[in-house]
Amino acid sequence: LIAGAFVVGIGAGVVFDTAVDLEPSNVASREILDRRTPSSELCMANGASAMVFDQRVFLSLNPFNVYVAQPEVKPGCVVRRSNWGVLERNNVVDKKAEDVCKQHLNTFAFVGDLDKSPEVSCVYHSEDAENQFMKD
Repeated sequence: LIAGAFVVGIGAGVVFDTAVDLEPSNVASREILDRRTPSSELCMANGASAMVFDQRVFLSLNPFNVYVAQPEVKPGCVVRRSNWGVLERNNVVDKKAEDVCKQHLNTFAFVGDLDKSPEVSCVYHSEDAENQFMKD
């Protein structure tokens, strides 16, 4: 039920907020995303640029209801596990955070410039989320 509400919220956000144009302000291709990613050269050398969806889901229990906010989309970067040293050198993760993230077979991703206090998260790579268009 919650997953359904999440999908509906993202779908509604896309419907209300999407216009197909190739202006630099619209992320319509991988090249534009690569250019818009903060610390883009470092990101391309050590990981991959990504679109980050910040989504809020509110769940009330009495009465039971699910409310979904429109997602905020930002450029970000997913860092390959072999390149975590880049994050350590920029003092955005420490050894303890690396150990916790490594325990769950995850990697790090960040939003924002590495030199200006980025938001760093330990993220899970889901094989289930592969692009179905590429498989069919």
